[in-house]
Amino acid sequence: MTVVQLRENGPWTEHELTPEQVTALSAAGLARVAPGPRPGLWRVRDNGLVGAARAGPAGDPVEIRVEPKTPIDRLLFLLGHARGVRGWRQEEVDAEGRPDLLPALAHAFARAAERALRQGVLLGYRETEEALPVVRGRIRVADQLRRRHGFPAPVEVRYDDYTTDIPENRLLLAAAHRLLVLPDVPAATRGLLRHLLLRLDGVERLVPGRPPPAWSPSRLNTRYQTALGLAALVLRGASYELDDGTTVRVDGLMLEMWRVFEDFVCVALAEALRPYGGTVKLQDKRHHLDRARRVPLRPDLVVNTADGRPSTVVDAKYKTGDTPQGDLYQVLAYCTAMRLHRGYLVYASKAETHTHVITGTDGLRVAETALDLSSSPDGLRAQVERLAHRIAVVDAAAVR
Repeated sequence: MTVVQLRENGPWTEHELTPEQVTALSAAGLARVAPGPRPGLWRVRDNGLVGAARAGPAGDPVEIRVEPKTPIDRLLFLLGHARGVRGWRQEEVDAEGRPDLLPALAHAFARAAERALRQGVLLGYRETEEALPVVRGRIRVADQLRRRHGFPAPVEVRYDDYTTDIPENRLLLAAAHRLLVLPDVPAATRGLLRHLLLRLDGVERLVPGRPPPAWSPSRLNTRYQTALGLAALVLRGASYELDDGTTVRVDGLMLEMWRVFEDFVCVALAEALRPYGGTVKLQDKRHHLDRARRVPLRPDLVVNTADGRPSTVVDAKYKTGDTPQGDLYQVLAYCTAMRLHRGYLVYASKAETHTHVITGTDGLRVAETALDLSSSPDGLRAQVERLAHRIAVVDAAAVR
């Protein structure tokens, strides 16, 4: 097996690869691959993903490992704000200084699940429909007549069963199984995961290809919520979308950093803006660039006034360096369509900030701002809170 070690946004590196391995890496979008100086030698660079995965023929796969430029503890903090990951409590997540994403996430999940099950496996009610020799719960009369044709037994019934086979336990079980088949999970962590499987004996495994079951935070599952948040990350990292919208399953765990950063900015900024009143809409699909509504717009975050009118638009970009003109054009299109006087571009670790006054407009301003991802979690929170204050108070007063 060939191992390709990369760093996020790092330089091109040269590796000996077979044509089958190159085809697998390119088809899955796991890395960017270009011909090297001689046949058989290829230049490889990351493709915006971090983590570890295997691809290629079963007899001679290639394993790709991409180290994130963001420290692992900071990355886990960002992941805690991912949309759809509920019940996250970052202070309970311990990566123990592991430098790679997969071992760190596997360890954090195993420890969180161990704490969740320390008081016993969570039980809950699940509605079950089946045929029984005796009556239990309620008889499904229509099914009884259609399937049994007047015979008294077996009886088609519906009842609530108090069981461990509930969505919360199914998600923990699925994440544990997923991590056990991935490369680079340390032996000690594997031991914790196998113990978790024993504790969850009797819980059904998820059906491949089907969406994971939904669960709702409650007082009863509070102790599970951190582990469930990590489980969602593990299961989400098993697939991602290519640029054409195709969903790709990977034999590993890879995360799209642009999506991680976008989720963090949107969710954290929405929370920071809440005390200032009004409403915040994430991924707002109500707006169009043209009057015929043929060109849809989907800004990352729209701040609305108390009466529902848009007042500010924010777009997050996981980029560093010079501002691409396309980013400014994109925010300009948002502001034009929504008749706004200001918009914001939020970059990752961009050293300088600028405010552009747009020519030919009534003072429309597009502000470039930055979040330093090397800061501590408290430092990141403070940066987001300052940005929220600027949006809701400082710049709002300037355009009145």
